[in-house]
Amino acid sequence: MSAPRQGDVFWANLDPTVGREIRRRRPVLVVSPDEMNRNLATVIAAPITHTTRPWPTRCAIRLRGKTSSVALDQIRCLDAQRLVRHIAHVDARPALRILQDMFA
Repeated sequence: MSAPRQGDVFWANLDPTVGREIRRRRPVLVVSPDEMNRNLATVIAAPITHTTRPWPTRCAIRLRGKTSSVALDQIRCLDAQRLVRHIAHVDARPALRILQDMFA
């Protein structure tokens, strides 16, 4: 697999293996910079949910014709091997602006 790009949406295994290979898969938005994604075995990603809330740490996106919400208050660092399947590519700039405000 080629390096993930900022703005890519993947199905990802968010939890380590539990019991008999039970994993919790969720869609995630890659927010880490492309240079980091190319050179490290990890990515910074935020989970995506279909539940939208008017919270300042949530960013609405259109994904497969539906409105979803990027939970920027739940960002995490993932091993790139936990990215299972590429779903789409979206404009990550709105999410990055929120992250910039969060960490200013």
